Amino acid sequence: MKIAIIGSGAMGSLYGGILAEAGSKVYFIDVFEEHVNKINENGLCIVENGVERYIKNVKAITDAKKVGKVDLAIVFVKSTITDIAVKQNSAVFDKNTIVLTLQNGLGNIEKINSVVDINQIIAGTSSNGASMIEPGKINHAGNGGTTIGEIDGTITNRIKELGNLLNLPKLGPVKISDNVMGLIWDKLLINVGINPLTAITGLKNGQLLENEESILLLEKLVSEGIEVAKALEIKLGFENSEHCKEICRATSGNTSSMLADIINRRKTEIMNINGVIVREGKKLDIQTPVNEMMTNLILLKEKSYFS
Repeated sequence: MKIAIIGSGAMGSLYGGILAEAGSKVYFIDVFEEHVNKINENGLCIVENGVERYIKNVKAITDAKKVGKVDLAIVFVKSTITDIAVKQNSAVFDKNTIVLTLQNGLGNIEKINSVVDINQIIAGTSSNGASMIEPGKINHAGNGGTTIGEIDGTITNRIKELGNLLNLPKLGPVKISDNVMGLIWDKLLINVGINPLTAITGLKNGQLLENEESILLLEKLVSEGIEVAKALEIKLGFENSEHCKEICRATSGNTSSMLADIINRRKTEIMNINGVIVREGKKLDIQTPVNEMMTNLILLKEKSYFS
């Protein structure tokens, strides 16, 4: 299968690399030229439990036109630039291309749908943990698996085939969901609990469970989000913050994407994560004080880059 990874940061590189190991023809597409060049020179280096391995049967590129049409495009860019990325890389899409979003936050489906037909889009979430060490090298810190679903909830042959493709030991087990919006909200609420706390404190995911203060904040962040989701009649896969804590344990050594953004002085996805809880809460007249505080703290941190 010919696969394009649109947005080949830590998670995109992880999925693309492991799919290439399993025999797929993978093209990494990214604007980060140094990362692209290192992959083409040496292969992609994945570090797992301190052990390095190189995946060399991949090609990295900055210009999607040089890739051509693909069977599967996996979108892993930040949710803040989804619309830009799918338009800039539309050369890889044709009417038969499946477009899988495994991104954080809400609104990605709608942005992808501005370029491809809604029937081509499959949504999902990943419970893997990965972080960039340096250009061409990533750390894999947890293989919690992948959950995918058709937008309309039907269990199709293509979703089963995609599940088989992604069901690799290095990525963890695949689950197929008939409740894709609940799926996306489930992942959103995990990020709501983990991302801002790690970004503010500098702690790794598992370390959040080693401190009474961070546990309390995580519980409050997630409980506020659950209250909002229930008011929106979203069918969630859990009732409390325990699932978020399980993900912390499964990805204990991981540096969250938001912490990586803060370390590298980049714009975060805070407005598409905790900011969603605050915005929807205001519409519903639900108080979300801890999410609002964390959102403002991260926005202030971003502003500090330029002070």
